[in-house]
Amino acid sequence: MNQDFPNTVTLWEPTRYEDTRADDVFLPYVRVLISWADIESAVNAGAIVPSEAHVLWSHWAAAGSPTREAANALARPGAAPDIAPDIAVETPEPPEPRVPRAHASGPRFSFTNTLYYFGGMVAIGAMSLFMTLGWQAFGPWGLMLIALGYLLACLKVSDHLKARSLPIPAGILATLAVVLVPLVVWAAQNGLGLWPPGGSSSYSAYHTHINWRWLTLEFATLAAGVVMLWRYRLPFMVMPIAVTLWYMNMDVAHALWSDVGQWDWQFIRDVSMVFGMATVFIALWVDVRSRRALDPDWQQDYAFWLYLFGTLMFWGGLSLRDSDSELGKAGYCLINLVLVFAGAAIGRRVFTVFGGLGVAIYLGYLSHRVFGNSVLFPFALSLLGLGVVALGIWWQRHEVRINAKLGAWLPAELRLS
Repeated sequence: MNQDFPNTVTLWEPTRYEDTRADDVFLPYVRVLISWADIESAVNAGAIVPSEAHVLWSHWAAAGSPTREAANALARPGAAPDIAPDIAVETPEPPEPRVPRAHASGPRFSFTNTLYYFGGMVAIGAMSLFMTLGWQAFGPWGLMLIALGYLLACLKVSDHLKARSLPIPAGILATLAVVLVPLVVWAAQNGLGLWPPGGSSSYSAYHTHINWRWLTLEFATLAAGVVMLWRYRLPFMVMPIAVTLWYMNMDVAHALWSDVGQWDWQFIRDVSMVFGMATVFIALWVDVRSRRALDPDWQQDYAFWLYLFGTLMFWGGLSLRDSDSELGKAGYCLINLVLVFAGAAIGRRVFTVFGGLGVAIYLGYLSHRVFGNSVLFPFALSLLGLGVVALGIWWQRHEVRINAKLGAWLPAELRLS
């Protein structure tokens, strides 16, 4: 603002309205968190005229205003509260632009949320990984009724928690309901005598043994998971769907080779790559739909678990491919570099992590090839590690600008801003 005549009211100043317009910023569900420093930056950037700045801020920050945030919730530990000055202070350099995600971010891992997830994972493990033979003493029909009772109770409690604005525990309970679906299907198949002969007679083997007979459980879980996800709209419910896709890729490979009588690990590796790529494309589709959604319930991050397990399947299969040619190994490094930059462009660090690990593996191979029989190999490897650390420091300092530049090459729906 003009400091020469602070009592003078400017009637009009040019703004940057045309430069700052975006397709979604004026929709009614969009909310922003700003401080007086942001108002000052907006004035200095020409986005708002000085004559309106104090009026807007006094209206938004007035005691009792619905837009006012509690001071103790925003204050930094050990820092004095900011006091709005009578006149703005010129900032010599505008701050680095912030690039928000187009969909809602995930929950913060506070102590309360940690308790939620820890308790939820214990309950999910009890109903999946730790199902012992003792449960089968109830017989298939008894086990099915128990599982159905648990499933319906979880959905009922999830409804109650969601109505009380507790989405995290509601999502955990709804996820537990999805996890119970394969148990219900397995018990029903055994009770009706439809379980294919030759498979395991214990449900606990579902999570430890690869077998084509589990495919009926997996298809039922995917179908029920999608229906319940559409009904409850809680992102954590995607987790068992992504895990089921991971299981399915191995069981499909087993089904295709069940008549051969022996395992072909190379075929399983390639099936994993195909399933991984398909899952990543599904995640991209879900991501775009979430970013373009108008309903706030659908703007949440439903793609995270699909990205995670899709990348795990694809990268694992890719890394198991042992090429004898230097060109093939260089191609592996190039694919991992593409993952690094793709992760930066769309804000998915799972791509960056796996891609960076692949590049480090290739650089380690080169170091061993060049210095393998030399006393310099430990020094070369240590320099490589320190170089990766230095790259991480540089990337962190410029991450926002890098993401923005890479995002300019993407379709509008996948950009970070």
